[in-house]
Amino acid sequence: MKLEIKDIKKSFGDKEILKGISFSVESGKALGLLGRNGAGKTTTIRVLMDVFHANSGEILLDGKKFQPRKVQIGYLPEERGLYPKRTVMEQMVYLARLRGVAKQQAVGNAKKWLDRMGMSEYQTVLLEKLSKGNQQKVQLASTLVCDPEIVILDEPFSGLDPVNSQILQEVVRELIADGKIVIFSSHQMSYVEEFCEEVVIINHGEVVLSGNLDEIKREFGKDQLVLSGVELTAQETETFVKEELGSMVEVTGTTKDDVIVRLNERTGRKELLKKIVEAAQFDVEHFETYKPSLNDIFVAKVGEEA
Repeated sequence: MKLEIKDIKKSFGDKEILKGISFSVESGKALGLLGRNGAGKTTTIRVLMDVFHANSGEILLDGKKFQPRKVQIGYLPEERGLYPKRTVMEQMVYLARLRGVAKQQAVGNAKKWLDRMGMSEYQTVLLEKLSKGNQQKVQLASTLVCDPEIVILDEPFSGLDPVNSQILQEVVRELIADGKIVIFSSHQMSYVEEFCEEVVIINHGEVVLSGNLDEIKREFGKDQLVLSGVELTAQETETFVKEELGSMVEVTGTTKDDVIVRLNERTGRKELLKKIVEAAQFDVEHFETYKPSLNDIFVAKVGEEA
């Protein structure tokens, strides 16, 4: 399957929230939908699920108009919404039935996912009696109880300890391997990097960056190098760069130990390394291509604002 969101616009009164959002995602792949709070991610998800109607644009599934009610969608919202006074099994079956799953199948699916989450012993326990982490696992199991073709996970790792996070990571990998369409929204960039081949970054209702994550990283790190000297602080290395290499490179950032520089158009790497060896009074520790993290890219695209 291929899900395409094309030029979606959405306003509430005079306030335009989405200003032409476009992206696509295919079966067996995960898409990272990223943005700061208020950027438009949740509105985009709600338009996709037909909770909100777009003012314009279209959503297609395999080239045809997407009809959410004819496709099983599993949605894990950032704000959890299960029933604390109901048993785990009772509400999972109820939610599956709401999505059109026959009762016997709903019970079977619920048992399957509770077992996968290590929660089988809690079938008859009231949700409010469970720890926050176990409630989160029930929420995820409830998301998957209808055997969805499209899975939307909004901050799925919130409130999970490392052990439960590992279980969820394994489940997400299984969903991708099973050919599901997975849309993954999180501020925890390390998880997005682990699962998502494609990313979309939204800012103020517009897509500011999208595409294959590996290609974006290569382009973002183009003509940039990481430099450091043995037993030098980043500040000392930066001073050396500015005093000795200022005509050849521009400092674009620093980390705890390294300086990130961009080569100017007239400077090659061999030429720069030769100059460093000639001018430096220290041994070179790092002289390598800058490989940005997704967090670096995210901050560069949308983090400059207050």
